[in-house]
Amino acid sequence: MGPLEGIKVIEVGGVGPGPFCAMLLSDLGAEIIRIDRADARTSNRFELMKRGRSSLAIDLKTPAAVDLVLRLVERADALQEGFRPGVMERLGLGPDVCLARNPRLVYGRMTGWGQEGPLARVAGHDINYISLAGALSAIGRTGERPTPPLNLVGDFGGGGLYLAFGIVCALLETKRSGKGQVVDAAMVDGVLSLMTMFFGYSASGMWSPKRGDNIIDSGSHFYDVYECADGEFVSIGPMEPQFYALLREKLGLAEPEFDRQMVRESWPAAKPKISAIFRSKTRAEWVSLLEGTDVCFAPVLNLTEVASHPHNAARECIIDIAGIAQPAPAPRFSRTQPGTPTPPVEYGVGGGDALRDWGFAEDEVAAWERDGVISEAVT
Repeated sequence: MGPLEGIKVIEVGGVGPGPFCAMLLSDLGAEIIRIDRADARTSNRFELMKRGRSSLAIDLKTPAAVDLVLRLVERADALQEGFRPGVMERLGLGPDVCLARNPRLVYGRMTGWGQEGPLARVAGHDINYISLAGALSAIGRTGERPTPPLNLVGDFGGGGLYLAFGIVCALLETKRSGKGQVVDAAMVDGVLSLMTMFFGYSASGMWSPKRGDNIIDSGSHFYDVYECADGEFVSIGPMEPQFYALLREKLGLAEPEFDRQMVRESWPAAKPKISAIFRSKTRAEWVSLLEGTDVCFAPVLNLTEVASHPHNAARECIIDIAGIAQPAPAPRFSRTQPGTPTPPVEYGVGGGDALRDWGFAEDEVAAWERDGVISEAVT
């Protein structure tokens, strides 16, 4: 089920953005075999990004395992990997070898720095990639250090999401040309792409390089997070004049400093006054007054509160899979809506069955299992 039904993908197991990319493809219907290390011992139950696919536990340092992967490549539409440049080549599974086996293959590669450049072979993490792309410098409040925004921007936004997008785009092109290709998804490239709007703002003089000095970076009084009387928080963002006028009406903001919404010099005086107003009521009271209006308002929920919010509940944004609450597949489709993903499996679970589903003969799969090329499931 899902728009990617019938697409076969090999996922060379990794961490973070790699499994996230595979989850996105799997959630939308792609049939994925994850290649895991034969000696892996950690449980996958709570690694929710590994949902929806089987695990083939093999030792890629052995010729028999490499040959098995190349046999899979012959049947696959795409392969994704997230090693440092050169690792897959040393294993005998580089793009040249794989594309020789299957000229229609889309070979997706994800790294932090890209396949070439002075930093290509240097270790890094999300915080480093968003630093080099100019994103981290812009996130934070006035007078404070830049604030790491979880690893959403580099790993998942600039990395996993862009690799999934690149793979799907390449698959579409393959239908026209009959040829595969390599997708080089570097997290620093993806983050820079996400920053396109801000490069434009900077070039036009609309963006201050000082943190907390712009409309949407906590500089303005009308786009920020405010503490309530009970220590909880709410967010507002009425940038448009009509929405801002409604905020003023609801909060009784009659003072002159609130007349000049877009004048940066008026923001420092307005901020403490609006902060004091929000501290006068609890979060629940503000929800009762402002939620559902065009004030552009939302309570700041923690992870345990998300599922019970009426809007999220109505859209079934959080689903239960094997007793664990987690986000539903996204986006949604009018005709090819995907089904509920299966839970993450332990290393080695379902690999043999997946090989049979991909067209390998029973005696061949049995021989791989007998000879130890395919490891037994670890429990």
